[in-house]
Amino acid sequence: MSVPDDEGGVVDSIVGHPVGAVDRMRFGGSRRPTPTTGDPVTGRRESPDPVGGTARPNHPVTPAINTALRVVNDATSTVTGTVHSATGTFASATGTVASATGTLAETVAGAARYTARTFLSPAGLRGLAVEAAWCTAHAASYPWGLLREHVRTDGTYAHYRTDSLSPTQRSLLVTDMTAAGTPILLVHGIMDNRSVFTVFRRALRRRGFGVVHAVNYSVLTGDIRLAAHDLRRHVDRLRERTGSDRVHVVGHSLGGLIARYYVQRLGGDEAVHTLVTLGSPHGGSLAAYLMPTPLTRQVMPGSELLAELAEPAPRCRTRFLVVWSRMDQLIVPQGNARLEHSDLDVRTLELADVGHMSLSMHPRAVHWVASSLARLDDPVERSAVPPSRSPSAGG
Repeated sequence: MSVPDDEGGVVDSIVGHPVGAVDRMRFGGSRRPTPTTGDPVTGRRESPDPVGGTARPNHPVTPAINTALRVVNDATSTVTGTVHSATGTFASATGTVASATGTLAETVAGAARYTARTFLSPAGLRGLAVEAAWCTAHAASYPWGLLREHVRTDGTYAHYRTDSLSPTQRSLLVTDMTAAGTPILLVHGIMDNRSVFTVFRRALRRRGFGVVHAVNYSVLTGDIRLAAHDLRRHVDRLRERTGSDRVHVVGHSLGGLIARYYVQRLGGDEAVHTLVTLGSPHGGSLAAYLMPTPLTRQVMPGSELLAELAEPAPRCRTRFLVVWSRMDQLIVPQGNARLEHSDLDVRTLELADVGHMSLSMHPRAVHWVASSLARLDDPVERSAVPPSRSPSAGG
């Protein structure tokens, strides 16, 4: 089909040509092809934008490729971050496993030493027998210890009669009236009650100490700090009832750690002249891992509470008497029952073959504590026990 063009020529328009309309100038006219752009690979053409004059992409594959590249980049970033995170987690887990392995090795070594010391020596076997006998007797008296004890102020001077005592017993009596009149407060350990001090309290009374009072705290106690606040109330009440400015506190096992927190962190050094600890976990105990509760976590080595007690205490005025045993089955390692603090006045008695529960009734421990309490401020006593005192003790 031929049609006239604008310049008087004739243009043949071939409709249906495979590549579109083809214009030919048949009578001397010049050819004016329509400008097109296209993909040299696929041959797909792009027509000019009638408004802006720029090419308009007609290839549907290009946006899909761009989208796919973005998805691949995002996926690569995600995988890289995941790998880095997994690497850090693995490193952390490796450190945890190494720490746990070291702790386990230390526990096994301590158990081996304890077993050899206990079962391979006559003294160890004797200490084990005493521990078993005392635990049996203590279990029988445990229900009686659940009853609350009232402060007996009338007994302050009722125990000073010596006519019924032998000369040897008289020589052991307290001769300092101020020391004898200083009240003594007894604090038991975890899952226990005041019955653990049955022998200890009787021995102190026979030595001439007038007021020896034992208290119970709840077996449901889950925080040493709260128990220390409760102990402060008991101390204030005892001071009020007896009219004494200061008291002595004796703590067995966890009771010693509770009393130490009260003295160091709650200002108890103003009210407590001497704090006696019997088998208390001053450095923590690995045995706490066997029963992980909120309370036992506080006595695990390196706990936040133990770190708090290790902080400087330059103004603490309380004297510390620490009794610990190399055969203590609940303080692991046993040396953690020692108190080492450069700011505290510490005097230590080390025992070799005494179990944890027996510390509150062992004759040597009772005699050493009673003799120390009978002399409130004796400088000779302070320097007279270098073999058994802690290296960090002052003096």
